[in-house]
Amino acid sequence: MTAGRPLRSVMVIEDSETMRGYIRMCLQSFFPGVQSLEVSGGFDALRLLPGLQVDLIITDINMPDMNGLELIRFLKTHPTYRRIPIVIVSTEGTPEDQRRGMALGAEAYIVKPFRPDHLAQVVRAIWLRREQNLPSTPQEKPVWPPEN
Repeated sequence: MTAGRPLRSVMVIEDSETMRGYIRMCLQSFFPGVQSLEVSGGFDALRLLPGLQVDLIITDINMPDMNGLELIRFLKTHPTYRRIPIVIVSTEGTPEDQRRGMALGAEAYIVKPFRPDHLAQVVRAIWLRREQNLPSTPQEKPVWPPEN
């Protein structure tokens, strides 16, 4: 990635059409010109990824064909996809769920429901870190909602 390049494409992997639309609206509101590539499950994502240039992946955990944790495990061990940042957006919000997702390599974990500005803040932080070639460390990884 070239420094200063705008976020161009985000793959949204979510089985709920309504939630995919909500995430698309959030991204387009805060990142003008971003292309949202939407798929309803992990297998569809794996089928389409080889032909795409994706800057960021946002995935749910609970999906019918392949859960998001299995998808993340595969992507983070594949040499072609392991550097693509991944954000989990899920109703599964226990500390253990969040720990598992982050341990597999997700950059952030957002618990549903969430506000559009929370998603934008997380995506912006990840993108800036990537553009500056800064590694993410466990204490830097944002988790929403913030722990009190």
